[in-house]
Amino acid sequence: MTSLLSRLAPIALALAAVLPLSAHAHRSWLLPSATVLSGNEPWVTVDAAVSNDLFFFDHNPVKLDGLQVFAPDGSKATPENLNTGKYRSTFDLKLAHKGTYKLAVVNDQLMASWTVDGENKRARGTAESLAKEIPANAPDLKITRNQSRMEVFVTSGKPSDKALAPTNQGLELVPITHPNDLVAGGQASFRLLMDGKPAAGVEVTVIPGGVRYRDQLGDIKVSTDADGKFTVQWPAPGMYWLTASHGAAPGAAGPSGTLDKPVRRAGYSATLEVLPQ
Repeated sequence: MTSLLSRLAPIALALAAVLPLSAHAHRSWLLPSATVLSGNEPWVTVDAAVSNDLFFFDHNPVKLDGLQVFAPDGSKATPENLNTGKYRSTFDLKLAHKGTYKLAVVNDQLMASWTVDGENKRARGTAESLAKEIPANAPDLKITRNQSRMEVFVTSGKPSDKALAPTNQGLELVPITHPNDLVAGGQASFRLLMDGKPAAGVEVTVIPGGVRYRDQLGDIKVSTDADGKFTVQWPAPGMYWLTASHGAAPGAAGPSGTLDKPVRRAGYSATLEVLPQ
């Protein structure tokens, strides 16, 4: 009996180490120092990270190569003091104009996998670069186009909506309720678009911050209707992380994709602040 327990003990320890991780997926997010500001030309600082616990720096920084900032008039604004450290990236933005800014990190790339003599090979890049790297008639070739968009919305003075216009590329959120006008106990409505068209039947998950300090995730799940619309009821003030995805899930059975017609997977996330009434 003692011998059996001694053999089972390492297995139990291994399971104990794995189970907590299975309850928490890595999540990528942006976190602004404030979402609603006043005064003349205020500044906002934004953290960008990948973590197990929302808004806690414990894994990797988000690369800022795809950072885009839209000013209240819809033009591009320039962030300052970009920096990437061990666990997070940061940047500053001067709100030189009154109204609402949209800050986004956007990625769009192709990923390929194939085998050579039984060995798995992987590559990422553009259609042109992959065409040069992938051998002719490569066995088990799979091509996937991965698109992702992370956003936050920041308002100086009176809210505006010109910067909120979609680009009609990938999965995007179009606010019906202004994203800087969210209050605890109230409802907010949004619309999801895929390439500018309503994304129907998409599951949207909303998770309040502070996951590290509670036993339950506290997630809210809703689905878009035929027009891509969905509504969220805010239970309490705080920062929330909203996420949705469209297309085939990793590992799902289906077409392998080609350079001309890759399998598409699109993801969207946003950090939203809900204020007290």
